[in-house]
Amino acid sequence: MTMSSRRPSIETRETEGRREVLDIVRHRWVALTPEEWVRQQVVHRLHYELGYPLELMQVEGAITLNGMTRRCDIVVYDSEVHPMMIVECKREDVPLTQKVVDQACRYNLILQVPYLLLTNGRQELCCRVEMTEKRLVGLDKVPEWHKKC
Repeated sequence: MTMSSRRPSIETRETEGRREVLDIVRHRWVALTPEEWVRQQVVHRLHYELGYPLELMQVEGAITLNGMTRRCDIVVYDSEVHPMMIVECKREDVPLTQKVVDQACRYNLILQVPYLLLTNGRQELCCRVEMTEKRLVGLDKVPEWHKKC
């Protein structure tokens, strides 16, 4: 049996007229917005298909950038609990433009991660960050956990 064949469906519910989705990282129900749907798809894929441990993911983690609080959609940590990947999620109808790349790169000024993953659920861009050369190198796919950590 492969990992992907054991991937459970994303749980949703309606409570008091509000659609919610179960965030398996934060262990709580959250409003089911279009961006949250994409975020939960990414969390499930990273964990169930690519082997990333849930306990090493942080959803909507706060960082301070130029004196302002910003929230990263997902930050993945390595086995030594150092940030290793920033995941920026957009709604399906938001294209992955240079503006989205720039946003992730600004967050990376603080976190200094080696990988960026940008997605709107339909498109995906995964890059390795080469800090000394100040460039991004596109990857064909998101690396599996064991191949990276």
